[in-house]
Amino acid sequence: MAAAAVTGQRPETAAAEEASRPQWAPPDHCQAQAAAGLGDGEDAPVRPLCKPRGICSRAYFLVLMVFVHLYLGNVLALLLFVHYSNGDESSDPGPQHRAQGPGPEPTLGPLTRLEGIKVGHERKVQLVTDRDHFIRTLSLKPLLFEIPGFLTDEECRLIIHLAQMKGLQRSQILPTEEYEEAMSTMQVSQLDLFRLLDQNRDGHLQLREVLAQTRLGNGWWMTPESIQEMYAAIKADPDGDGVLSLQEFSNMDLRDFHKYMRSHKAESSELVRNSHHTWLYQGEGAHHVMRAIRQRVLRLTRLSPEIVELSEPLQVVRYGEGGHYHAHVDSGPVYPETICSHTKLVANESVPFETSCRYMTVLFYLNNVTGGGETVFPVADNRTYDEMSLIQDDVDLRDTRRHCDKGNLRVKPRQGTAVFWYNYLPDGQGWVGDVDDYSLHGGCLVTRGTKWIANNWINVDPSRARQALFQQEMARLAREGGTDSQPEWALDRAYRDARVEL
Repeated sequence: MAAAAVTGQRPETAAAEEASRPQWAPPDHCQAQAAAGLGDGEDAPVRPLCKPRGICSRAYFLVLMVFVHLYLGNVLALLLFVHYSNGDESSDPGPQHRAQGPGPEPTLGPLTRLEGIKVGHERKVQLVTDRDHFIRTLSLKPLLFEIPGFLTDEECRLIIHLAQMKGLQRSQILPTEEYEEAMSTMQVSQLDLFRLLDQNRDGHLQLREVLAQTRLGNGWWMTPESIQEMYAAIKADPDGDGVLSLQEFSNMDLRDFHKYMRSHKAESSELVRNSHHTWLYQGEGAHHVMRAIRQRVLRLTRLSPEIVELSEPLQVVRYGEGGHYHAHVDSGPVYPETICSHTKLVANESVPFETSCRYMTVLFYLNNVTGGGETVFPVADNRTYDEMSLIQDDVDLRDTRRHCDKGNLRVKPRQGTAVFWYNYLPDGQGWVGDVDDYSLHGGCLVTRGTKWIANNWINVDPSRARQALFQQEMARLAREGGTDSQPEWALDRAYRDARVEL
């Protein structure tokens, strides 16, 4: 602004300056310089005589003072402009005083994600001080890795022993009362439901379209035989061809369907999951082996300590002979009607459903299985993914009791080995994107013996802001020393002081 004031003076300023000049004519070189500063079409001013001196003392002083005043005036104007444009930032008391206020919204850095490079690629890492580990890429879709010897045999036996001390309960996928109540309040017409199930839009419901809805019923795994048995019981399919037209579906009373599902007593082999499980606390004050494993997982994933420490505790699962877990994904998509289980306490939102938001799965094999029990990834590294293509010609690739051998990739359980994978695709901005459909996996039928595994799930909310608020709130509670300094589902501190010698 100061430069603009010097080179582009107002007419009245120029006139005042002209009047203050002494009435002397410039020498020849002064005339040349004056003429050089004129634009085309401008008349050169007539200047009277001047002294032969280079600097006229009084005149120079007056001109200098004019320029100094103009410069200072413009500087002051600039400072005032900046001050009023930015509010009261010039009176900011400093970062220490700002920290006492509410402060800016918390932000989180990008999530770390290992590169797969190619199937079979190996890299050496040091997760403990006394030995090296090797990470081997098993697939790129999903991004899946294997680490032999992640746990020692002694650690595996200790985890099993602690789980037995704690006590295991039957693993069920059962809709809660809140879930059933929410389902009953949803305003979905029978026509809308038919259109939702009719994925190929041909106006008929084939068996495989109904089979695709694996969560129908009280944890009951649907097969072609069980669906036709249900149709017969509620008289939904008069011609018995296993296909429902829109008219047949409209004539069906959905209350009869729910009544049938509630009254059906399914065998353990008919359930989505046939196993027993428990949870072992890994937070501050937990058994030292539990803490050591969590720290090892932290170094493996390269995620922030806040994310790993605030994730779910260790789940320990026992599959007896005949045990299985049909193919599923570990994490659910977050729609407007859902919210993540681990951040719901800080979301301040009322939604009917909640889901597990598990960015990563780290699975440990705790023993060698005599027969069966592989972990299958039915569509690993497929060129494309189509949900309906999972069920073809009465072969359901998700059925781990019947068709585990037809999956693309099977991992044999070996004691101490860990496998881990990402359940979400990246969003391109360093955070969580869509659920990776290729992460579909299941536990194959245990044909002989017992299978023990453990799961460490790393929880991340697809909403970056909500995850940041969750971590901020947990940090505040930890500073205050409250009993709620961990998420509600991570407060199990049973046997945290146990010292077991094996």
